[in-house]
Amino acid sequence: MRSSRRHPLLVPVLLCALAVLAARPGDDDTRTAAGASTEVARLYQDAAVAAQRYEAGRQEADAQRARAQQVEGQLDRERREIARLHEDLGRIARAQYRSGGGIPMAARILLADSPEDLMRDQQVFSQADLAVGNAIGRSHRAEARLAGDEAKAASAWRTLEKRNAELAELKQGIQRKLDEARGQLQGQADASVAAGSCRGAVRLDQPPNRVTDPWVAPVETVELSAGFGSGGSRWANRHTGQDFAVPIGTPVRAAGAGRVVRVSCGGAFGIEIVIEHPGGYYTQYAHLAAVTVDQGDRVTTGQWIAQSGTTGNSTGPHLHFEVRVTPDMGSAVDPLPWLAQRGVQIG
Repeated sequence: MRSSRRHPLLVPVLLCALAVLAARPGDDDTRTAAGASTEVARLYQDAAVAAQRYEAGRQEADAQRARAQQVEGQLDRERREIARLHEDLGRIARAQYRSGGGIPMAARILLADSPEDLMRDQQVFSQADLAVGNAIGRSHRAEARLAGDEAKAASAWRTLEKRNAELAELKQGIQRKLDEARGQLQGQADASVAAGSCRGAVRLDQPPNRVTDPWVAPVETVELSAGFGSGGSRWANRHTGQDFAVPIGTPVRAAGAGRVVRVSCGGAFGIEIVIEHPGGYYTQYAHLAAVTVDQGDRVTTGQWIAQSGTTGNSTGPHLHFEVRVTPDMGSAVDPLPWLAQRGVQIG
Protein backbone atom coordinates (compact mmCIF):
# COMPACT_ATOMS: atom_id res chain seq x y z
CA MET A 1 0.00 0.00 0.00
CA ARG A 2 1.43 3.37 -1.02
CA SER A 3 1.79 6.09 1.56
CA SER A 4 -0.39 9.14 1.06
CA ARG A 5 2.43 11.30 2.47
CA ARG A 6 4.18 11.24 -0.96
CA HIS A 7 1.30 13.05 -2.71
CA PRO A 8 2.18 16.58 -1.48
CA LEU A 9 5.49 16.32 -3.37
CA LEU A 10 3.54 16.51 -6.61
CA VAL A 11 2.51 20.11 -5.84
CA PRO A 12 5.96 21.76 -6.09
CA VAL A 13 6.79 19.59 -9.11
CA LEU A 14 3.68 20.75 -10.94
CA LEU A 15 4.36 24.37 -9.97
CA CYS A 16 7.89 24.13 -11.38
CA ALA A 17 6.58 22.61 -14.61
CA LEU A 18 4.04 25.40 -14.97
CA ALA A 19 6.75 27.98 -14.36
CA VAL A 20 8.91 26.43 -17.10
CA LEU A 21 6.00 26.39 -19.53
CA ALA A 22 5.18 30.00 -18.70
CA ALA A 23 8.77 31.01 -19.43
CA ARG A 24 8.67 29.55 -22.96
CA PRO A 25 7.55 31.65 -25.94
CA GLY A 26 3.78 31.75 -25.67
CA ASP A 27 0.93 31.75 -28.09
CA ASP A 28 0.79 35.54 -27.94
CA ASP A 29 4.38 35.78 -29.20
CA THR A 30 3.64 33.30 -31.96
CA ARG A 31 0.51 35.18 -32.94
CA THR A 32 2.46 38.46 -32.95
CA ALA A 33 5.15 36.96 -35.17
CA ALA A 34 2.52 35.45 -37.43
CA GLY A 35 0.78 38.81 -37.60
CA ALA A 36 3.93 40.56 -38.80
CA SER A 37 4.68 37.86 -41.36
CA THR A 38 1.12 37.87 -42.62
CA GLU A 39 1.09 41.65 -42.82
CA VAL A 40 4.32 41.71 -44.82
CA ALA A 41 3.03 38.99 -47.15
CA ARG A 42 -0.25 40.86 -47.61
CA LEU A 43 1.57 44.12 -48.29
CA TYR A 44 3.78 42.36 -50.82
CA GLN A 45 0.64 41.26 -52.62
CA ASP A 46 -0.77 44.79 -52.34
CA ALA A 47 2.51 46.11 -53.69
CA ALA A 48 2.31 43.70 -56.61
CA VAL A 49 -1.24 44.87 -57.38
CA ALA A 50 -0.12 48.47 -56.94
CA ALA A 51 2.79 47.84 -59.27
CA GLN A 52 0.37 46.55 -61.90
CA ARG A 53 -1.86 49.58 -61.38
CA TYR A 54 1.16 51.85 -61.46
CA GLU A 55 2.37 50.28 -64.70
CA ALA A 56 -1.10 50.57 -66.25
CA GLY A 57 -1.28 54.16 -65.01
CA ARG A 58 2.18 54.89 -66.35
CA GLN A 59 1.16 53.58 -69.76
CA GLU A 60 -2.00 55.69 -69.61
CA ALA A 61 0.11 58.66 -68.54
CA ASP A 62 2.41 58.06 -71.49
CA ALA A 63 -0.60 57.94 -73.79
CA GLN A 64 -1.96 61.10 -72.16
CA ARG A 65 1.40 62.77 -72.61
CA ALA A 66 1.44 61.76 -76.27
CA ARG A 67 -2.05 63.21 -76.72
CA ALA A 68 -1.03 66.43 -74.98
CA GLN A 69 2.07 66.69 -77.15
CA GLN A 70 -0.08 66.04 -80.22
CA VAL A 71 -2.36 68.90 -79.19
CA GLU A 72 0.71 71.09 -78.68
CA GLY A 73 1.82 70.24 -82.20
CA GLN A 74 -1.63 71.16 -83.51
CA LEU A 75 -1.42 74.46 -81.63
CA ASP A 76 1.91 75.24 -83.26
CA ARG A 77 0.42 74.57 -86.69
CA GLU A 78 -2.58 76.77 -85.88
CA ARG A 79 -0.35 79.59 -84.68
CA ARG A 80 1.63 79.42 -87.91
CA GLU A 81 -1.66 79.44 -89.89
CA ILE A 82 -2.83 82.54 -88.03
CA ALA A 83 0.48 84.26 -88.73
CA ARG A 84 0.09 83.39 -92.42
CA LEU A 85 -3.48 84.75 -92.47
CA HIS A 86 -2.30 87.98 -90.91
CA GLU A 87 0.35 88.25 -93.61
CA ASP A 88 -2.35 87.67 -96.26
CA LEU A 89 -4.48 90.44 -94.76
CA GLY A 90 -1.54 92.82 -94.85
CA ARG A 91 -0.76 91.89 -98.44
CA ILE A 92 -4.40 92.42 -99.53
CA ALA A 93 -4.55 95.75 -97.73
CA ARG A 94 -1.36 96.94 -99.40
CA ALA A 95 -2.62 95.79 -102.80
CA GLN A 96 -5.89 97.69 -102.32
CA TYR A 97 -4.03 100.78 -101.33
CA ARG A 98 -1.81 100.63 -104.40
CA SER A 99 -4.76 99.99 -106.75
CA GLY A 100 -6.84 102.83 -105.35
CA GLY A 101 -9.04 100.76 -103.14
CA GLY A 102 -9.33 103.61 -100.72
CA ILE A 103 -10.98 106.01 -103.26
CA PRO A 104 -14.63 106.83 -102.42
CA MET A 105 -17.37 105.62 -104.77
CA ALA A 106 -18.27 109.23 -105.90
CA ALA A 107 -14.69 109.85 -107.00
CA ARG A 108 -14.64 106.55 -108.90
CA ILE A 109 -17.78 107.63 -110.87
CA LEU A 110 -16.25 111.00 -111.76
CA LEU A 111 -12.94 109.48 -112.83
CA ALA A 112 -14.40 106.57 -114.85
CA ASP A 113 -13.91 106.81 -118.62
CA SER A 114 -17.08 104.87 -119.35
CA PRO A 115 -19.85 102.97 -117.57
CA GLU A 116 -18.15 99.74 -118.57
CA ASP A 117 -14.91 100.83 -116.82
CA LEU A 118 -16.90 101.80 -113.76
CA MET A 119 -18.61 98.40 -113.61
CA ARG A 120 -15.34 96.61 -114.17
CA ASP A 121 -13.65 98.59 -111.38
CA GLN A 122 -16.59 97.95 -109.08
CA GLN A 123 -16.36 94.20 -109.72
CA VAL A 124 -12.63 94.16 -109.01
CA PHE A 125 -13.06 96.04 -105.76
CA SER A 126 -15.99 93.88 -104.74
CA GLN A 127 -13.83 90.80 -105.20
CA ALA A 128 -11.05 92.43 -103.21
CA ASP A 129 -13.47 93.29 -100.40
CA LEU A 130 -14.76 89.71 -100.45
CA ALA A 131 -11.20 88.37 -100.22
CA VAL A 132 -10.52 90.65 -97.28
CA GLY A 133 -13.72 89.54 -95.56
CA ASN A 134 -12.94 85.87 -96.13
CA ALA A 135 -9.39 86.31 -94.83
CA ILE A 136 -10.63 88.07 -91.72
CA GLY A 137 -13.22 85.34 -91.15
CA ARG A 138 -10.62 82.58 -91.51
CA SER A 139 -8.35 84.42 -89.10
CA HIS A 140 -11.12 84.81 -86.51
CA ARG A 141 -12.10 81.15 -86.81
CA ALA A 142 -8.47 80.05 -86.52
CA GLU A 143 -7.97 82.20 -83.43
CA ALA A 144 -11.13 80.78 -81.82
CA ARG A 145 -10.00 77.23 -82.61
CA LEU A 146 -6.56 78.00 -81.18
CA ALA A 147 -8.07 79.29 -77.95
CA GLY A 148 -10.19 76.15 -77.60
CA ASP A 149 -7.29 73.82 -78.33
CA GLU A 150 -5.07 75.69 -75.87
CA ALA A 151 -7.69 75.09 -73.19
CA LYS A 152 -7.82 71.39 -74.11
CA ALA A 153 -4.01 71.17 -73.96
CA ALA A 154 -3.92 72.83 -70.54
CA SER A 155 -6.61 70.40 -69.28
CA ALA A 156 -4.69 67.41 -70.66
CA TRP A 157 -1.51 68.46 -68.86
CA ARG A 158 -3.43 69.02 -65.60
CA THR A 159 -4.97 65.56 -65.88
CA LEU A 160 -1.55 64.06 -66.49
CA GLU A 161 0.00 65.81 -63.48
CA LYS A 162 -2.91 64.73 -61.26
CA ARG A 163 -2.59 61.11 -62.41
CA ASN A 164 1.15 61.09 -61.77
CA ALA A 165 0.61 62.54 -58.29
CA GLU A 166 -2.00 59.85 -57.48
CA LEU A 167 0.32 57.07 -58.64
CA ALA A 168 3.23 58.45 -56.62
CA GLU A 169 1.04 58.70 -53.51
CA LEU A 170 -0.19 55.13 -54.01
CA LYS A 171 3.36 53.78 -54.20
CA GLN A 172 4.58 55.85 -51.27
CA GLY A 173 1.68 54.75 -49.05
CA ILE A 174 2.25 51.05 -49.65
CA GLN A 175 6.00 51.43 -49.34
CA ARG A 176 5.61 53.23 -46.01
CA LYS A 177 3.38 50.47 -44.61
CA LEU A 178 5.71 47.82 -45.98
CA ASP A 179 8.76 49.41 -44.37
CA GLU A 180 6.99 49.51 -40.99
CA ALA A 181 5.92 45.86 -41.26
CA ARG A 182 9.41 44.82 -42.37
CA GLY A 183 10.91 46.53 -39.33
CA GLN A 184 8.54 44.70 -37.00
CA LEU A 185 9.19 41.37 -38.72
CA GLN A 186 12.96 41.78 -38.53
CA GLY A 187 12.77 42.82 -34.87
CA GLN A 188 10.92 39.64 -34.00
CA ALA A 189 13.41 37.60 -36.02
CA ASP A 190 16.35 39.18 -34.18
CA ALA A 191 14.68 38.35 -30.85
CA SER A 192 14.28 34.72 -31.91
CA VAL A 193 17.94 34.48 -32.95
CA ALA A 194 19.10 36.10 -29.70
CA ALA A 195 17.04 33.56 -27.77
CA GLY A 196 18.24 30.72 -30.00
CA SER A 197 14.67 29.52 -30.31
CA CYS A 198 12.60 29.57 -33.49
CA ARG A 199 8.98 30.54 -33.05
CA GLY A 200 7.70 27.91 -35.46
CA ALA A 201 6.24 28.07 -38.92
CA VAL A 202 3.96 30.88 -39.96
CA ARG A 203 1.36 29.33 -42.27
CA LEU A 204 0.96 32.00 -44.91
CA ASP A 205 -1.60 31.74 -47.64
CA GLN A 206 0.27 30.35 -50.62
CA PRO A 207 -0.24 32.07 -53.96
CA PRO A 208 -1.27 29.88 -56.91
CA ASN A 209 1.84 27.86 -57.78
CA ARG A 210 2.13 27.97 -61.56
CA VAL A 211 5.64 26.51 -61.61
CA THR A 212 5.92 23.68 -64.11
CA ASP A 213 9.71 23.26 -64.14
CA PRO A 214 11.40 20.93 -61.63
CA TRP A 215 13.78 23.70 -60.47
CA VAL A 216 13.46 27.48 -59.98
CA ALA A 217 15.49 30.35 -58.55
CA PRO A 218 14.92 30.78 -54.80
CA VAL A 219 13.50 34.31 -55.31
CA GLU A 220 11.44 35.60 -58.21
CA THR A 221 13.27 38.90 -58.72
CA VAL A 222 16.96 38.13 -59.03
CA GLU A 223 19.62 40.65 -58.03
CA LEU A 224 22.95 38.98 -57.29
CA SER A 225 25.36 40.26 -54.66
CA ALA A 226 28.18 38.19 -53.08
CA GLY A 227 28.93 35.09 -55.14
CA PHE A 228 30.29 31.64 -54.42
CA GLY A 229 33.97 31.67 -53.46
CA SER A 230 34.13 35.41 -52.75
CA GLY A 231 36.67 36.55 -50.20
CA GLY A 232 36.07 39.00 -47.38
CA SER A 233 36.34 39.65 -43.67
CA ARG A 234 32.79 38.43 -43.03
CA TRP A 235 33.69 34.79 -43.82
CA ALA A 236 36.21 32.56 -42.09
CA ASN A 237 37.45 31.18 -45.44
CA ARG A 238 35.47 31.86 -48.61
CA HIS A 239 31.84 32.60 -49.29
CA THR A 240 30.03 29.27 -49.56
CA GLY A 241 26.86 30.30 -51.37
CA GLN A 242 25.19 32.83 -53.61
CA ASP A 243 23.60 35.92 -52.10
CA PHE A 244 20.47 37.54 -53.55
CA ALA A 245 19.94 41.17 -52.61
CA VAL A 246 16.24 41.34 -51.69
CA PRO A 247 14.29 43.44 -49.15
CA ILE A 248 13.19 42.06 -45.78
CA GLY A 249 10.07 39.94 -46.09
CA THR A 250 10.61 38.88 -49.70
CA PRO A 251 8.99 35.47 -50.28
CA VAL A 252 11.64 32.73 -50.50
CA ARG A 253 10.81 29.72 -52.68
CA ALA A 254 11.90 26.12 -52.54
CA ALA A 255 14.33 25.70 -55.45
CA GLY A 256 13.05 22.16 -55.93
CA ALA A 257 10.76 19.58 -54.40
CA GLY A 258 12.01 17.82 -51.28
CA ARG A 259 11.80 17.44 -47.51
CA VAL A 260 12.74 20.02 -44.87
CA VAL A 261 15.51 18.46 -42.78
CA ARG A 262 16.49 21.50 -40.72
CA VAL A 263 14.90 24.69 -39.39
CA SER A 264 17.19 26.47 -36.95
CA CYS A 265 17.85 29.86 -35.39
CA GLY A 266 21.04 31.41 -34.08
CA GLY A 267 24.63 31.24 -35.23
CA ALA A 268 26.21 32.85 -38.28
CA PHE A 269 23.32 31.94 -40.58
CA GLY A 270 20.62 33.34 -38.30
CA ILE A 271 17.31 31.71 -39.17
CA GLU A 272 17.90 29.02 -41.80
CA ILE A 273 16.20 26.17 -43.63
CA VAL A 274 17.82 23.12 -45.24
CA ILE A 275 15.89 20.99 -47.75
CA GLU A 276 16.86 17.53 -48.95
CA HIS A 277 16.16 16.86 -52.64
CA PRO A 278 16.01 13.58 -54.56
CA GLY A 279 19.41 12.72 -55.97
CA GLY A 280 21.41 13.44 -52.83
CA TYR A 281 21.61 17.24 -52.94
CA TYR A 282 20.55 19.77 -50.30
CA THR A 283 19.69 23.46 -50.53
CA GLN A 284 20.10 25.95 -47.72
CA TYR A 285 18.26 29.28 -47.26
CA ALA A 286 19.75 31.56 -44.60
CA HIS A 287 19.53 34.98 -42.87
CA LEU A 288 15.74 34.64 -42.92
CA ALA A 289 13.20 36.73 -41.04
CA ALA A 290 10.52 34.02 -40.79
CA VAL A 291 9.82 30.48 -41.92
CA THR A 292 6.59 29.02 -43.26
CA VAL A 293 7.51 25.34 -42.94
CA ASP A 294 8.47 23.00 -40.13
CA GLN A 295 11.15 20.36 -40.01
CA GLY A 296 9.88 17.21 -41.69
CA ASP A 297 7.50 19.03 -44.05
CA ARG A 298 7.50 18.09 -47.71
CA VAL A 299 7.65 21.01 -50.15
CA THR A 300 7.04 21.46 -53.84
CA THR A 301 9.06 23.44 -56.37
CA GLY A 302 8.33 27.14 -56.05
CA GLN A 303 6.47 26.83 -52.74
CA TRP A 304 6.92 29.73 -50.32
CA ILE A 305 9.05 28.39 -47.48
CA ALA A 306 10.25 31.58 -45.79
CA GLN A 307 10.59 35.35 -45.81
CA SER A 308 14.00 36.88 -46.32
CA GLY A 309 15.69 39.00 -43.67
CA THR A 310 19.07 39.95 -42.27
CA THR A 311 19.56 37.71 -39.24
CA GLY A 312 22.89 36.26 -38.12
CA ASN A 313 26.17 37.36 -39.70
CA SER A 314 24.58 39.73 -42.18
CA THR A 315 25.34 43.32 -43.15
CA GLY A 316 22.03 43.95 -44.90
CA PRO A 317 18.83 42.33 -46.17
CA HIS A 318 19.54 39.42 -48.50
CA LEU A 319 19.01 35.70 -49.03
CA HIS A 320 22.01 33.41 -48.66
CA PHE A 321 21.47 30.34 -50.86
CA GLU A 322 23.64 27.22 -50.88
CA VAL A 323 23.66 23.90 -52.68
CA ARG A 324 25.33 21.10 -50.70
CA VAL A 325 26.10 17.41 -51.07
CA THR A 326 25.36 16.93 -47.34
CA PRO A 327 23.05 18.85 -45.02
CA ASP A 328 26.03 20.40 -43.23
CA MET A 329 28.49 23.23 -43.84
CA GLY A 330 31.67 22.47 -45.75
CA SER A 331 30.00 20.51 -48.56
CA ALA A 332 28.77 23.38 -50.72
CA VAL A 333 29.08 23.57 -54.52
CA ASP A 334 28.70 26.66 -56.72
CA PRO A 335 24.90 27.09 -56.94
CA LEU A 336 24.68 29.07 -60.20
CA PRO A 337 26.26 26.42 -62.49
CA TRP A 338 24.37 23.76 -60.53
CA LEU A 339 21.06 25.51 -61.24
CA ALA A 340 22.08 26.20 -64.84
CA GLN A 341 22.59 22.46 -65.39
CA ARG A 342 18.98 22.06 -64.30
CA GLY A 343 17.60 24.69 -66.65
CA VAL A 344 17.62 27.70 -64.32
CA GLN A 345 19.71 30.52 -65.80
CA ILE A 346 20.56 33.27 -63.33
CA GLY A 347 22.59 36.36 -64.08
